[in-house]
Amino acid sequence: MAKRVRVRSPELTGGGGWINTGGEELRLADFRGRVLILDFWTFCCINCLHVLDELRELEERHRDTVVVVGVHSPKFAHEAEHRAVVDAVERYGVEHPVLDDPDLATWKQYAVRAWPTLVVIDPEGYVVAQHAGEGHVHAIERLVEELETEHEAKGTLRRGDSPYVPPEPEPTTLRFPGKLLLLPSGNLLVSDTTRHQLVELAEDAETVVRRIGSGARGFADGGPGEAAFNEPQGLALLGDGAVVVADTVNHALRRLDLATGAVTTLAGTGRQWWRGSATSGPARGTDLSSPWDVAVFGGRVWIAMAGVHQLWTYDPETGTVAAAAGTTDEGLVDGPGAEAWFAQPSGLAATAERLWVADSETSALRWVDRDGHVRTAVGTGLFDFGHRDGPAAEALLQHPLGVTALPDGSVAVADTYNHALRRYDPATGEVTTLATDLREPSDAVLVGSDIVVVESARHRLTRLRLPEEAVRADAVAHGTRRAATAVAPGALRLDVIFEAPAGRKLDTRHGPPTRLLVSSTPPELLLRGEGADTDLSRELELNPAVGEGVLHVSAMAASCDDDSAAAYPACHVHQRDWGVPVRLAEGAADRLPLVLEGMDAG
Repeated sequence: MAKRVRVRSPELTGGGGWINTGGEELRLADFRGRVLILDFWTFCCINCLHVLDELRELEERHRDTVVVVGVHSPKFAHEAEHRAVVDAVERYGVEHPVLDDPDLATWKQYAVRAWPTLVVIDPEGYVVAQHAGEGHVHAIERLVEELETEHEAKGTLRRGDSPYVPPEPEPTTLRFPGKLLLLPSGNLLVSDTTRHQLVELAEDAETVVRRIGSGARGFADGGPGEAAFNEPQGLALLGDGAVVVADTVNHALRRLDLATGAVTTLAGTGRQWWRGSATSGPARGTDLSSPWDVAVFGGRVWIAMAGVHQLWTYDPETGTVAAAAGTTDEGLVDGPGAEAWFAQPSGLAATAERLWVADSETSALRWVDRDGHVRTAVGTGLFDFGHRDGPAAEALLQHPLGVTALPDGSVAVADTYNHALRRYDPATGEVTTLATDLREPSDAVLVGSDIVVVESARHRLTRLRLPEEAVRADAVAHGTRRAATAVAPGALRLDVIFEAPAGRKLDTRHGPPTRLLVSSTPPELLLRGEGADTDLSRELELNPAVGEGVLHVSAMAASCDDDSAAAYPACHVHQRDWGVPVRLAEGAADRLPLVLEGMDAG
């Protein structure tokens, strides 16, 4: 067995305390003898949600030797609220202890720079691996098996139960509902996301007419009692009167027959799309990635493909899907669909001429015209957010998840992390606030002269009368909660750390197996080093006249199983995008290491 680098693990500290432990405060010593996996996550991040799903099977297979601990490290101001973290832990079915770290104390101790990051600690309390991004569970499981064998032989492995203590279930009609649809009958259909069901409510938005789905996490077609969903979200009416459902964690589109309650699958394989997968083809044979919302625009079903920062379409006539806008790079860039960048699009609403998009991670309201061109109405980028009304160029949102077209041509935005309903008027270019004191609103629909809002974290629908005068809100602006990394002006060595996992080697069959793309905000921050190349290390030059900014780094490496006997070895793509806030300071570090996979020895 190859000798691996080991670093003593820092203590686990977090000002918010522990969740899912029955009130017990845990320390690193409590995990001695077990393989400990720290999952640094934040609940706004779709990649973090993917990792939660990846870890479920590993946790089950190694339940007596492995403990996963989530370390919640907030990006948005709302995510630093302890109640919001508790809600998110239940919302996404997290069944392991979680440390709420609102001040990023443990994040800093472990030198984490990206969400998500996984850190593996051996039974003796040493860090033995770090992985940024998603898709690493197979490499981690192989390492876990090696550690089990090694420490069983040494007598340092202690088997036992997890310290996880489940919360008491709450008897609410809905549980963290996601999206809402007004049916032709006048009833309302809501995705009861955490309970993996669809619920039809009467016109009063309270009385349950029927439930569709077994209520257990799964992927199965069938009648209303047999069908299974996995955290369903978006809903839209099809031309034939059926409903299309964004079945988010199943990476699929489903069809609900309103007359019978039968559920069938329209698109997706149940597997998550990975770079290199097909971007168009027969709907049932093409992988999707966390579809979050759906809307009919221009005769096709548009899909907010949150998992890959794109918009896709489903054509009911041909039964095909295709990527329509977005490059899979995360950010805010307007232009033709094929060149635009999104960041976790999560809400859609169609009018005759525009498809409105709630682009959650850029806290932006965007739209697509009938020619497929992408434009931004409100929002400036990944790290600027808040609650501020006024001209659209100055207004701020915070992680909006829903958008609703209003009769006068304006749109209402479910401004989720501001707990508000906002309005953007294209005619005046102004943003106003329609309602406050909502709790994580995620969608809304018009019902007559009222608007019915999904208050996701209050587990209910709330009916509001659209006010003649917008409510005034105190202006608040925020930036990302991450402290900027101090770096020296001038020359800066960027090193992306990548070590092929045990049993794999770099895939050189089709040319260079690595790629590094670097840019900055503002662009003037970088005097040298911008652009793409195949080397994972690069000399940058930072402009001393620009005091601070963000370095955008995208790295990719390909590896294959190192098995000479295999004719077609399994291959894997490791990819991670970082947005690193930096502050230029004389005497600060002149090297910036970012760990894609492995350990930084330098």
